[in-house]
Formats: sequence, C-alpha cells, structure tokens
Amino acid sequence: MLESTKSVPPATPRSSDLRGGKDRMHVKVYAPFKTYYDGEAQSISALNETGPFDILPRHHNFMTLLSECDIIVRTDKGDEKITINRGIMHVKKDRVIVFLDV
Repeated sequence: MLESTKSVPPATPRSSDLRGGKDRMHVKVYAPFKTYYDGEAQSISALNETGPFDILPRHHNFMTLLSECDIIVRTDKGDEKITINRGIMHVKKDRVIVFLDV
C-alpha cells in the first residue's frame, strides 16, 4: 500500500540531453472542478504501478494510470508539487495532460 507522502524525485533535464534544443513542454494537471497547473514545464515526475518515472520534452506518446504520489512539475520558477490519490496521464506532442479524480 502506498503512503500519501510518497514523493518522486524530479528529473533535471540538461539541454544536451534534449533533441532539437526544445527544452519545454505544456503541462496541464486538473480535476473536474479545479486546475492545479497549466503552463510550460521542463519535466514532470510521477508514479505508476511499475515505479517512478519522468516525462521530458519530446517524449514518445504515452498513457498511464497514476498511483498515489506527489506529482512534481519542474518549471523555471521552481518545482510545483501536487499530491494525488489517482489519475491518468496522457503525453502527446510535447503536451502532458493529467486527469485527476477519475
């Protein structure tokens, strides 16, 4: 059983690691009645049933069910931490959408 305080260490992208020099992606994390984050990010870290993972710009198309964890959205202004119970993450063309409370 996962604890609600479980945290995922955020990725630190280096510009040399990113193809084509693009180092940002659009991230939106929201529930039916609240938007938790909507903006540009360098990376997003979360947890699924296989363990912690990171999404960086130019990631392949990806969809997963999220486990209880702290989602970490890394931005130019610092890290945004969003504690979740469950969710669905969809990644496509440098856009990450996280649906919570579904």
